[in-house]
Amino acid sequence: MCYICAVKPYVHARVGKADRALLDALKRATGRTESELVRRGLRLVAKELGGRPSARDLAGPSVGKFTRGPRDLSMNSRHLEGFGE
Repeated sequence: MCYICAVKPYVHARVGKADRALLDALKRATGRTESELVRRGLRLVAKELGGRPSARDLAGPSVGKFTRGPRDLSMNSRHLEGFGE
């Protein structure tokens, strides 16, 4: 038997009292988790440095909004028949 386990890696960071207080305040103010805030912070720093935005960042709030539609849109060429004509 073969099991595939997709465990996300963890990042551990040491923060001082001021940063801990800031993180706690942001959690209360936004309702987001510590992980969400850290991920967003990383993306903001990357953006400051001029990094390219990810496709998910470009899609913005529309991610996960569509419940209907073809599930194989990116893989099945028949969906492109007549496109651009």
